[in-house]
Amino acid sequence: MDSLLTNFISPYYIKIFTLVGIYIIIALGLNFITGVTGQLSFGHAAFVSIGAYTAAILTARLQLPFLPSLLVGGLLAAMVGILLGFPILRLTGDYLGIATLGFGEIVIVVFQNLEITGGTIGLSGIAKETNMTLVFALVIFTIWAMYRLQNSRFGRALMAIREDEIAAHVMGINTTSYKIQAFGIGTFFAGIGGGLYAHMIQYLNPTDFGFSRSFEYLTFVVLGGLGSIPGTILGTTILTLAPEFLRFVAEYRMMIYGALMVIMMIFRPRGLLGGVDLGKKFRAFSKKTSQKHAG
Repeated sequence: MDSLLTNFISPYYIKIFTLVGIYIIIALGLNFITGVTGQLSFGHAAFVSIGAYTAAILTARLQLPFLPSLLVGGLLAAMVGILLGFPILRLTGDYLGIATLGFGEIVIVVFQNLEITGGTIGLSGIAKETNMTLVFALVIFTIWAMYRLQNSRFGRALMAIREDEIAAHVMGINTTSYKIQAFGIGTFFAGIGGGLYAHMIQYLNPTDFGFSRSFEYLTFVVLGGLGSIPGTILGTTILTLAPEFLRFVAEYRMMIYGALMVIMMIFRPRGLLGGVDLGKKFRAFSKKTSQKHAG
């Protein structure tokens, strides 16, 4: 499919759109942890790196097929997320953020000192397996899964924890268990995104998954609107494409980028689509249109 698309779209734009899709998968996982459940995570890039290195090592060193390796990467990231969740998800707010930040730094140091990951030199020789068709198929699956989870009884319990954890606990919700499950789901999608990223870039270095990258993912979610799936997609798309649009003013790009962020936060403090129910607005528009035609 991608070879067909190259007849109509430049390979450069295909690469950019593929990267947007990968970031959407990762950001939707973080939105489930931070936006839906209300757990502040500054270490999301660490789970992306676990998925990336796992999938890359399985395909490059053990010659395993790509898709099973991708799944194993996601599952390993989820397993680490669940194991980490037991001790740290009893923390709240800033303390949880600091704990996840510390975990992210530990993961970088571990990868820098392992021979199988290439150490500080990085891991190269990764086959190019990721393509735009596969990425957007997984984006659609991720959006569907997130909508199903968010609108289920499980998702409503997570939102109750986000709004008032003590009240949710009093109402009989096992808050620790629910938060660990949400953390596992969010980190699974981070691992999947990492595996796709590794097989698109074809080179991994531990420093690519530091705090700045975690902060970048968090910015995607916050700009779009915490807890909003369309908002997360919009925020990720805008912030991934913005550096490309501002390339003609490369010297001032970061300054313009920062100013746009400040302006948006002043006029839309809850994010671009925070608190906006697109489904409700669409139904209201359809009803109004049908009434107009009937009249």
